[in-house]
Amino acid sequence: MEHWLWILLAALFFECKGEDKVMQPSGDVPAAEGDSVTLNCTFETSYPNPTLFWYKQSVNSYPEYILKLVSKKVYNAEDFPTDRFGAELKDKSVPLKIQKLELSDSAVYYCALQPTVTGNSSTVDENLWSKDNTILLYIH
Repeated sequence: MEHWLWILLAALFFECKGEDKVMQPSGDVPAAEGDSVTLNCTFETSYPNPTLFWYKQSVNSYPEYILKLVSKKVYNAEDFPTDRFGAELKDKSVPLKIQKLELSDSAVYYCALQPTVTGNSSTVDENLWSKDNTILLYIH
């Protein structure tokens, strides 16, 4: 078989596409109970309409599906209502906005790109403290 034909077959087999990546910044973000926070997630993919996911993992628990974003439409899991958890596709970014923060929001948050490429995680820290009857959360 011709040399060029082997290259063509190899290219078709490996689909000749770039590597998919998900990036989540780290760092503490203080917030009071009842406030809103935004957890950022950027991604790189060769797919024109990627499917993105957000997951929450509480201490000593398994990751819970929060929502997915497909073709600019958001689908929330039943336990994560749209009035508190939301995301919007902005170019190559899909930030998760959590509103009306509760103590139970303390967890590790993962952004994922189908077929499950995850970046660093963002953590709503369990180190909570009170000042003037306001509970503060640390998100990193």
